[in-house]
Amino acid sequence: MSVLTAVETVLAEVGAPLHYCEITRRIVERGLWTPEGKTPEATVRGAIGVEIKNRGNKSRFQRVDKGLFALCGWAVPEIASKREQTKSTPAPEEKKLTVTSVRTISFTDAAEQVLDQFGGKRPMHYRDIAKKVLELGLVRTEGRTPEATLYAQISTEIARKTRRGDASRFVKHGKGFVGLSRWMARGLVFQIEQHNNAARKKLHTRLMAMSPPEFEALIGKLLVAIGFDEVSVTGRSGDGGIDVRGTLVVGDVIRTRMDVQVKRWKPNVQAPTVQQVRGSLGAHEQGLIITTSEFSTGARSEAERSNAVPVALMNGERLLDLLVEHEIGVHHTSSFVIGLGVRY
Repeated sequence: MSVLTAVETVLAEVGAPLHYCEITRRIVERGLWTPEGKTPEATVRGAIGVEIKNRGNKSRFQRVDKGLFALCGWAVPEIASKREQTKSTPAPEEKKLTVTSVRTISFTDAAEQVLDQFGGKRPMHYRDIAKKVLELGLVRTEGRTPEATLYAQISTEIARKTRRGDASRFVKHGKGFVGLSRWMARGLVFQIEQHNNAARKKLHTRLMAMSPPEFEALIGKLLVAIGFDEVSVTGRSGDGGIDVRGTLVVGDVIRTRMDVQVKRWKPNVQAPTVQQVRGSLGAHEQGLIITTSEFSTGARSEAERSNAVPVALMNGERLLDLLVEHEIGVHHTSSFVIGLGVRY
């Protein structure tokens, strides 16, 4: 996997802007990309910067603050232009204070802590939240607009959770004020969360009751929805354990042939299954295992093993999230999942 594809994968999974140091840590830990030099953070930052410069509005990424990047599709406010920034030359003593900063936790996690400790179950303005976050040292940032970054990340999380039918940690009360949804646990947010949890259980039961062809067809429909092309169900005829094949398209540029094995199991998927999928792959192909259950520690280690063909893993929880988000197997209105009829 290329460094830019790995960056895009991590940002898509997190669903919120990340500092390039945090992006690097995540992609290296997961084995999505193996750095060759001694400064992987600089490589990641440079690769993103080159794409933004060369592709402009067609880039997959956008810079939302200094060292902080997001996916363009999120429409997060951009970093202030250089014309809006001061042109004065920093004094020597100011230069000595300039260091490369690393985020300790995300802005959203820090905002949750501040609201929990200092909000008194009452909304706070996002500028006051950001000020307290920085005072406590919960986040270190090089950006000039931490307040805007914090508010943008909270807004992004709320929008992402709403699309999936989940209750966000945060509630916006207008005019920049933000509160925690759990303060409203006996109100509408609590009802939404309880309803959606029950709906997910019903959906999971429905998946387990499907015939193998029905389940494979459902997975094929999901793959199309999340960006696959040329999706075909193999029909279990001499496929070496592969149930669905397709091509993952990233940015209309990168095309990766993927062989998918689906496991409608209750027990956890173990390492030998990962080895089986990897052994069935052809040249220039990658593997994906989708299960209604979970993966053992050994299976995850095997999937991420260095110097081996990558095998991606999608567990039951993630599968349900994507089905709900793309309205496959469910019908939902607003934040309520209201139906469970499988649609083809």
